[in-house]
Amino acid sequence: MFNPRPEIRHLPICSGETCVVVDDFLRDPHAMAAHAVAQRAQFAQAPNTYYPGPELALPADVSMQLEQFFNHHVRRSLGGRRTLAVVSRLSLVASSPDQLKPLQRLCHRDAFALAPSEGAGAMVAYLFEDSRLGGTSFYVPRRPMEEIAAMLRLARDMDDRSFNRMLGEEPAYPTASNSWFEQVLHVPAAWNRAIFYNGTVFHSGHITAPELLDADPARGRLTMNGFFRMRKGLA
Repeated sequence: MFNPRPEIRHLPICSGETCVVVDDFLRDPHAMAAHAVAQRAQFAQAPNTYYPGPELALPADVSMQLEQFFNHHVRRSLGGRRTLAVVSRLSLVASSPDQLKPLQRLCHRDAFALAPSEGAGAMVAYLFEDSRLGGTSFYVPRRPMEEIAAMLRLARDMDDRSFNRMLGEEPAYPTASNSWFEQVLHVPAAWNRAIFYNGTVFHSGHITAPELLDADPARGRLTMNGFFRMRKGLA
């Protein structure tokens, strides 16, 4: 399923953190995209999640093959020694800016509060040809983490008008630095490109043309996503 000889680059995100960019990721990306189209009716908005669109879980054998690719090509670059668990899914960003909840207008982390011996990796693979649908950007906090954590707790229950005043901008996907976070890396989308990164790093889809978003996987911002729980390498 995955290219055994992919083109791999390493881009620095911030001190000690790297984004692993893999081009020519899937052997047959059109087959994965066709699977998404065939299963379009099975995509659903997951409850209790802040992902701004429908998702579809991928079979266990896909996660198993993804784990093998991750172990061979990526894990060491993210500081992992052993992979403990992997899940994978297909996703579609489909919400318009005015539909976004406050937390969806901020960069986010896929994992936090991990045990000292554990790490979390994440992956996004772009399965759309129109690069205007957007890649991924990474951020670092501009304020102490105590202030960031307090703001995120407030944003979880804040109404839109109050959040607009706090953030100082109208509803939109995060695509630039603001008073809370500094954008430090933007990776453009490209057909059959995957990026891997530490899930504890703040990041967001870089969506500057939300009018192009579509809930149909044949036309929308279709991605394959993976999440990896790891045992860290020895210091």
